[in-house]
Amino acid sequence: MSLFGTLIRELGPWSWHVLGLLLLGLEILAPGTFFLWFGISALLVGTLALFVDIGWQAELIIFLVIAFASLIAGRRLMNRKSAASEGEGDPTLNRRGSRYVGREFVLGEPIAQGTGRLNVDDSVWRVTGPDLPAGAKVRVVEVDGSVLKVVAAEG
Repeated sequence: MSLFGTLIRELGPWSWHVLGLLLLGLEILAPGTFFLWFGISALLVGTLALFVDIGWQAELIIFLVIAFASLIAGRRLMNRKSAASEGEGDPTLNRRGSRYVGREFVLGEPIAQGTGRLNVDDSVWRVTGPDLPAGAKVRVVEVDGSVLKVVAAEG
């Protein structure tokens, strides 16, 4: 008998646990939630084989049934989660400046000859708009690349 066959016979039900851990490790190396279901199925069959004395053929059939069922259920679960989360999130995530449109700020430096700088949170933005003194309130009306277009705010 081959070394592989001898090892499986010697390990008995623990060979399913070894296979399950190898498949879970493979999932880490090649993510995509494909090997995950096979790894979990192998662990379940190994645990069942520890408590119930069944032949390797039955173990293999049980593994295939559990693996196929968990693969289908897992795919449906992942697709449902993916579809539900498509509408979530921040629509301005990759357009940072657009989240400032409509907000009002106080100029730390004056706008001279139509350009200036504005401190917003922890960053400094270039601004364009009418000439205004430092301390004036401005409202962001548009974003053009990395430049905020502002107008004088009322009040």
